[in-house]
Amino acid sequence: MKWFLKVLKNYIGFSGRARRKEYWMFILIASLITLALGIIEMVLGIEEELLLSLFSFAIALPTLAVTARRLHDTGRSGWWQLLMFVPLVGGIVLIIFTCLDSNPERNKYGENPKRNEVAY
Repeated sequence: MKWFLKVLKNYIGFSGRARRKEYWMFILIASLITLALGIIEMVLGIEEELLLSLFSFAIALPTLAVTARRLHDTGRSGWWQLLMFVPLVGGIVLIIFTCLDSNPERNKYGENPKRNEVAY
């Protein structure tokens, strides 16, 4: 949960780098919350998907920011997120980019976050 909150606290931070763990833990927790909200809406009989819409709206900017930082960590610009608009192939390529390991050294987006992080 701390990774999810870390991303939410840095919701407008498009600069810097984000480790794979930070990115994927955020995506995992957001997906679990989305699933839980979907179940709640189904049980309560809410047909407008109000809860899902509000949650999606609330995490849209943090998701864009953490994805940009994740791409920075692999040495790519955050603008690579626009690949999502390319049918089929774009999403797959973006998933591959976010799965790649960090550049081990400093790049134009900053220091490698693995070097600065204390073990949890």
